[in-house]
Amino acid sequence: MHTDSEDNHHPGYDYLYSGHIPTTRFQKTLLAIGSGITAIVDPARDDMVSAFGETTGYFALQRLREKMLKDPVGRQILEERPILNSSTLDIDYLGSLPENTFGKHYWKFLTKNGFSPDARLPVQFVDDDDLQYVMLRYRQIHDLFHTVLGMPPHMLGEVIVKMVETFQTGLPMCALAAMFGPVRLGPVHRQKYFTTYLPWAIKCGSSAKFLMAVYYEKHWEQDLQEFRQELNIIEPPPGIGRKKKNTENAS
Repeated sequence: MHTDSEDNHHPGYDYLYSGHIPTTRFQKTLLAIGSGITAIVDPARDDMVSAFGETTGYFALQRLREKMLKDPVGRQILEERPILNSSTLDIDYLGSLPENTFGKHYWKFLTKNGFSPDARLPVQFVDDDDLQYVMLRYRQIHDLFHTVLGMPPHMLGEVIVKMVETFQTGLPMCALAAMFGPVRLGPVHRQKYFTTYLPWAIKCGSSAKFLMAVYYEKHWEQDLQEFRQELNIIEPPPGIGRKKKNTENAS
């Protein structure tokens, strides 16, 4: 049971879950339009991206919950509600793991880019406690998607991950980013995206195991390549997440 202290009460909040802000359908519509436009203009506005995702994702979140409930691991995740943050993750332990492990690659992703597992914003506008957890889980494992897919967090990598997420989650937020993201790419990256990375992302997103039903926290010590094979994730194309083989020096 999730309860809040009287000291945390705020007039604009209710007790559906901590931090929930109740809104009408009309208010959600205004929020969706405003946040969507702002997110397209400035994708770095996490608050607007989050608001758009929450105000447009109700039906997608329902489908995700149902799909997770039909999967044994997905159901376990919904029942246990694991949280990914600095209080639940032993970052030093992940850094001590062997180089080939999923946990070590995730540690490298965080430390190399100066990221923190605490950076994901809490859910506010979803009017269902179970669905707000599904949205929160999606946010908190986003960097794990980057890690397991082998995608860096620059613009091209983000667009690729969002395309995979579109097929995996059906969230309008992901589809919007996948649709408008390529516009922000330079000519070279845009060409590479449409000729190489987009076909990979579509194939990967549609053929991989349901990634929302993966208990990533139980796979830190697993070899990353083996983990990818279990998830039916195609090896990422060279030149973005991994280096090309040095065939020139070999010849």
